[in-house]
Amino acid sequence: EDAALTLGGVDFPGQPGLAGHSDGDVVAHALIDAILGAAGLGDIGELFPSGDPQWLDASSVRLLQRAYEVVRGAGWLLVNADCVLIGEEPRIGPVRDAMRARLAGAMDVELERVSVRATTTDELGFMGRREGLAAQAVALLQRAEP
Repeated sequence: EDAALTLGGVDFPGQPGLAGHSDGDVVAHALIDAILGAAGLGDIGELFPSGDPQWLDASSVRLLQRAYEVVRGAGWLLVNADCVLIGEEPRIGPVRDAMRARLAGAMDVELERVSVRATTTDELGFMGRREGLAAQAVALLQRAEP
């Protein structure tokens, strides 16, 4: 209840936050895992271990920026990414473009390369009871030209 809710780098005042070592931004975390996985570079927990105090309360958008630097350093470029927030609330329609801009900006890619969508669980499970949120993302990468 005391934490702020941040999704896709956008704050949602008045909404209860998510527990996490960083700011708990599940959309950014899913995107980090997607780009690292597509490049064969592990996952968010390997790059930013939750036991490491330097990541405590860190901005997930900053973590995304750092993760994409690692991906770029390994010779990959983002073609596109699709992120899906899963939960009953909050509604993201009014801030969808701001979320896309924050995520794309962190990776220094064009806005049209990043999609953000949302779906509900029709009130099923812990997300349906508004006890948490989930996100999934998929990323398509291509080899950078030498």
